[in-house]
Amino acid sequence: MIISTAYAATSGAAAAPFWHAPTFWVAVSFVILVGMLFKPVWGFATKTLDEKIAEIQSRIEEATLLREEAQNLLAATKRKLTEAEKEGEDIIATARDEAQSLRQRMTDDLEASLKRREKQAVDRIAQAEADATSEVRAIAADLAIDATRTLLADEVQGDKAASLIDDAIQDLPSKLN
Repeated sequence: MIISTAYAATSGAAAAPFWHAPTFWVAVSFVILVGMLFKPVWGFATKTLDEKIAEIQSRIEEATLLREEAQNLLAATKRKLTEAEKEGEDIIATARDEAQSLRQRMTDDLEASLKRREKQAVDRIAQAEADATSEVRAIAADLAIDATRTLLADEVQGDKAASLIDDAIQDLPSKLN
């Protein structure tokens, strides 16, 4: 009913100023209400957005730092890997050199040992030959002496034996010197 009386009043009567209309005041109230709510809502919204922006910026900075750390770590790891590879190659080269040196030394030692053993064998053979020659000479001398003694005992007797003994005694001092 209020609407119908308000409608009836406006249609037939003289036009009332707009500030007397309830629609105007509802609109004004609505604008004031929105104005009053706008400031806290705007403050809350801007504060929330600022916090979100700050959080995103801190995450971006943290991600940037993590990326830089990862790149530094990667570079350090690559350097260490390169150094380790170089050190490994150096160790292998050193081991090869040492193995070559050891092989050469062992070859030289083996050759020297074989030469020493060959010389010892040659010396033993020479000593054995000398011993055999001395023994054969001694046996031959003994046989010759025995044969001479037997021959002299059988053939030489009397004055002839005395003269040979005298000659041997005279030659004895020259043979002893």
